[in-house]
Formats: sequence, structure tokens, C-alpha cells
Amino acid sequence: MPRDRCRVLVVGAGRMGALRAEDLSNDPRVGQVLVANRSRQRAQALADRLGADVLDWDRIADADVDAVAVTPATSVHGEVLAAVLPAGRPVLCEKPIAMTLSDTQRVIDLAAGHGSAVQVGFQRRFDAGLRAVHERITTGELGTLYSLRLLSHDHEPNDTAFIGSSGGIFRDLHVHDLDLVAWLTGSPVASVYATVAVREHRQYDVRNRTAAGDVPDGDVAVIHAVTGSGVQVSIHGSRHDPRGHDVRLEAFGSKDSVTAGLTERTPLLSLDGAAAPAQHPYAGFVDRFREAFRAEAAAFVDLIGGGANPCPPQAALESLRAAVACELSVLRGAPVNVTEVATQED
Repeated sequence: MPRDRCRVLVVGAGRMGALRAEDLSNDPRVGQVLVANRSRQRAQALADRLGADVLDWDRIADADVDAVAVTPATSVHGEVLAAVLPAGRPVLCEKPIAMTLSDTQRVIDLAAGHGSAVQVGFQRRFDAGLRAVHERITTGELGTLYSLRLLSHDHEPNDTAFIGSSGGIFRDLHVHDLDLVAWLTGSPVASVYATVAVREHRQYDVRNRTAAGDVPDGDVAVIHAVTGSGVQVSIHGSRHDPRGHDVRLEAFGSKDSVTAGLTERTPLLSLDGAAAPAQHPYAGFVDRFREAFRAEAAAFVDLIGGGANPCPPQAALESLRAAVACELSVLRGAPVNVTEVATQED
């Protein structure tokens, strides 16, 4: 096989592994995709469907590949990253890198020590509408940025098994929003005031143990955030939306006001008669961001070829730090400065 076409190993054969393997297989710059999974049968099934190859799980550290996509459950990320980062190859790692700040920092240090570029899977950065908002902010088309409003609604509630290992609504769901805020504004989240509640789905009435204490989870949450540059941000989240999966953003500036995510598929009924309800609403996050995932995979292949890293691991660390600050805010019932959250305090 010509080495001008790269070889990529996808570790994990679940939903995200299948998604990454499919998009990488369809990229003409990728000559071979290999799949590794603890269950070889599951890896073989995915490989057969895509025309890929299977690699034994115990060979991921020394695989003859140019890059690795890390897609298994978060609890397995540490093991896989410890195996593949010493080879110095580019790595695409699904978010979160790890569930805690200290473990995330250890991965960052390991990657830096071996010269491995790690691209974090924050796919919203690659959504066409959100990228257009980013461009208008950075070019000054919006003028002075007054405020942002973000909304993240899952379609269906999670099952109990997922809830217990998710890290809670702030680390799992709103970490995406917190990353978007920093990326869009070019300024870190400086302070947060967060609330959370269980309004309907009692399975969320659990507490996720952290070093800061027992942080309550919930099916709804609201965050008021302020960036270091002074932009005020409102973030609304829900684990259930009866009409579909809804992720939207509004940006308000001195020259213009724009939105992203409001399409003919947005699961929202206007009672002003402005539009008919969506006939094919987004069914889940993969459906909502399918094109963004493709663009993200293409950006990873760019990185393999020596391109810039569009989402470095420090972004994952800082968005997780802001999420931990939200948890502290819930515990205290007060605003929290994100700089108070030291890496060892999670």
C-alpha cells in the first residue's frame, strides 16, 4: 500500500467507533482503517461492513499505523491513551479525555512528552452554522459581542447505566457548550453560576461523587457564565425534549444578531404561525451533527498530514474545569470563579 495514503487505527467498535471508522474509510487520503475492540467478534463485524481490517486488542501499542482514533467508553480512555501516545502519532480522542482534571492533565503531559498531537472530539466546532457564527465574531461582522445564548436538549432520557458513569449533566452535556463559549469568543470562561434540578425523570435523582463532594445530577440545568473578555452567556440544558434533539445558539452584537441550529428540522413548534412543525426533527446528537462529524474526521486527516490541530487537549482541560466550577456553584449556591478550580481539586 502506498504510504502517501495513511493508515489509521480505530480503537473501539461501538457507536462512535463505527462513526469514525466509516468517515475515515470514506476519506480518499486514508488507505487503510484497522479496528480493535476487546470483543474481536464486534470488531470483525464492523470491519466487514466497511471493508476495514481487524487488529488484536493487545497489539494497539505497536500497531503499524500513522494515527489512532480513541473511541471506547471514557473509563477505558486512560488505558488506551497510555498504550498509543508513546508512539508519537496523532490521536483523535473522543471527549472527555478523562473524567477528572488530574487525569486529563496526565494525558496532556504524556502526549507532550512523546510529541503526540491529540485532537479532542468536540464535534460542535465543525458544525457549519456554528462555524459561520465563529467567523462573524472573529472578523468583527457582529461588532462588539454583547451576549450568547446556548441551548442543548437531548431527545430521549438516558438509561440508568449511562447516568451512573456519565459524570453528570455538567461534565457530560454542558462541557460541549462551555467549550463552544471559549472557542467562539476567543476568551476562557471566567465565572459561572449554575443550577440543576430533577423535574420529570427520577433516574437523574442521583449524586455523582467528586473530590468536591456529592454533586447532584438532574434532567435540567441552567448556567450563567461570563468570559474573561466580559461576554455574558446563558446556557440552558435538558435531558429530554419530546419533539427531538435540539442544539441551538444565538449571538448578539452591536452590528448584528445571528443564530445557528434553527432549521426546518429543529424540534420546535412556533405558536405565532411562522412555520410548520418539523416533519423530520433531529433524533439524536449523531443525526444533528452528522456532517460535523465528517468534517471533524477530515480535519484529523489534515492533522495526520501535518496540519494544525483544530481542537487541542488544553481545550478539553479548560472546558472540564469550567464544568467542575458549575458543580461547585451548585454546591455553594453562589457564583464560582473558574480559576479557583485547581487541577488536583476534582
